[in-house]
Amino acid sequence: MTAFLVVLVIILFGVTVWQMNKIFQMSKTTPNGDNSEIANDKDNNVNGYLMLGFVIFIYVLCIISFWKWWEVLLPESASEHGVEIDQLWLISMVLIFVVGIITQWLLHYFAFKYRGKVTQRATFYADNDRLEFIWTIIPVIVLAGLIIYGLFTWTDIMNIEEDDDALVVELYAYQFDWRARYGGEDNTLGEANVRLIEGVNQLGVDASDPNAQDDVIVNELHLPVGRKIHFKMRSQDVLHSAYMPHFRAQMNCVPGMITQFSFTPVITTEEMRMNDEIVAKVRRINNIRRENSIELTAKGEEALEPYEFDYMLLCNKICGSNHYNMQMKIIVETQEEYDAWMAEQATLAEALKQ
Repeated sequence: MTAFLVVLVIILFGVTVWQMNKIFQMSKTTPNGDNSEIANDKDNNVNGYLMLGFVIFIYVLCIISFWKWWEVLLPESASEHGVEIDQLWLISMVLIFVVGIITQWLLHYFAFKYRGKVTQRATFYADNDRLEFIWTIIPVIVLAGLIIYGLFTWTDIMNIEEDDDALVVELYAYQFDWRARYGGEDNTLGEANVRLIEGVNQLGVDASDPNAQDDVIVNELHLPVGRKIHFKMRSQDVLHSAYMPHFRAQMNCVPGMITQFSFTPVITTEEMRMNDEIVAKVRRINNIRRENSIELTAKGEEALEPYEFDYMLLCNKICGSNHYNMQMKIIVETQEEYDAWMAEQATLAEALKQ
């Protein structure tokens, strides 16, 4: 440790001497008054034009990005509240881009227009109260309006009211997978605790609780279209985040507590698969897979299977080494299809007997 400190002191001393030498060099001038350490008109012109070129580069890059990757954005929302989220996002992005385009141009253009000149001294301006007021009050009004609009939108979405018809579903997160638990016939989830995890009881459900006997635990989430879903979320180990992008829904799953979120799906999986944007996206993905499969087959490896669109539940927190693969399929279907699927599932009481 002592040797490391000695070496560090020597390095810092060397850096100090080097910096002091640069200061002395800047204070010296050649017989013709020139100094390579001080910017001259040529340096200022080069930097001024570079600033102008950089803002043009930003605009061109932005246009290319929108033109080339606009298609990767999410399609229409598959949940009732998602329309409000999309509207809030659109307004926010329009404001950000309009303000950004204007301010970036002014910043770089003024750096070009008022670049330094050897024969020109900087002009001093005293405080301008009117100008200070204008550039302070306008952002305050815009941001306040955006924040208030966002708060009202968030409050409407998160105003979770008791709804007797809402389907209660628990999303249970653990490294690195998901499980879903339904309330069964009584639509009431039984008590659960991670300390009760044992054998097939992977979620720690209290088997002595009468409400838990008809609970159904699955690894594929089925939701009836047009019916409100009330999610209760738990985590077994670390902080996870239940992210369902097509439903514009996300909520953290926190160890030791239950978080909640509700939404109503409005587009079934089959209907979304016929959406023009999804059809085009699936076609692009399968074209890429087909090209890669040719290379894999040539190497004697297994070809990639064709991709088919499905809603997905993802983890949006970096929760460990296999975080990228933590996902669960979501199927939105009619109430009749959901009932038929649920009738085929074993209850917790039946699973514990096996």
